[in-house]
Amino acid sequence: MEAKRILIVEDDEAIRQMVVFGLERAGFQVSEAENCQQARISLADHRPDLIILDWMLPDLSGVEFARSLQRDELTRELPIIMLTARATEDDKVRGLDSGVDDYLTKPFSVRELIARMRAVMRRAAPDGGSEEVSAGRLVMNLASHRVLADGQPVELGPTEFRMLKFFLTHQDRVYSRSQMLDHVWGSGVFVEERTVDVHVLRLRKALADSGYDRCIQTVRGAGYRFSAADNQDN
Repeated sequence: MEAKRILIVEDDEAIRQMVVFGLERAGFQVSEAENCQQARISLADHRPDLIILDWMLPDLSGVEFARSLQRDELTRELPIIMLTARATEDDKVRGLDSGVDDYLTKPFSVRELIARMRAVMRRAAPDGGSEEVSAGRLVMNLASHRVLADGQPVELGPTEFRMLKFFLTHQDRVYSRSQMLDHVWGSGVFVEERTVDVHVLRLRKALADSGYDRCIQTVRGAGYRFSAADNQDN
């Protein structure tokens, strides 16, 4: 199973390095940012599974940054834990009202932070914590990185896996090629829109034996839609 990717946004280098060391020892992949501008660059390069966000940052408060992420369709689902020395009840209410998922005050233990991270990521998983997403008998296990169609394994490359995950978690809605590039590849990756067509073709080919390739519909002039209703016989 691929290690979870964490982005820590903290301007205090000593605290940041302590957290990075603890998380990497626990098996996480960690990206670092000293301010919100660096955090946005990191988000464009690699979408994390969770953000650890300091409140007091040099360019923008963590509360305002969290609110900006909530307003963006591409980042509004990202789990956030706020890490701060502000410990009054009013501060906690204000922090949680900004859209963060948990609030941990300094000083803190990395063990408690990791426990809270895992709890938040379980709550943020699809279907209320399920490790599977599905359409009929097409089942994707996110933990084992396996796909089964009618009980038979489906071999997918990493991009096709991400694309199928996106389709299964966004069924019956049309997405343009540009939107799919943002969701599947990330907004910071510069590739041509025709790349989407190439990977859709590969995904359809991988699903052809089970008939689930019919679920991936081309909507002329608009993009693509995944609809399990077109494969009801499976």
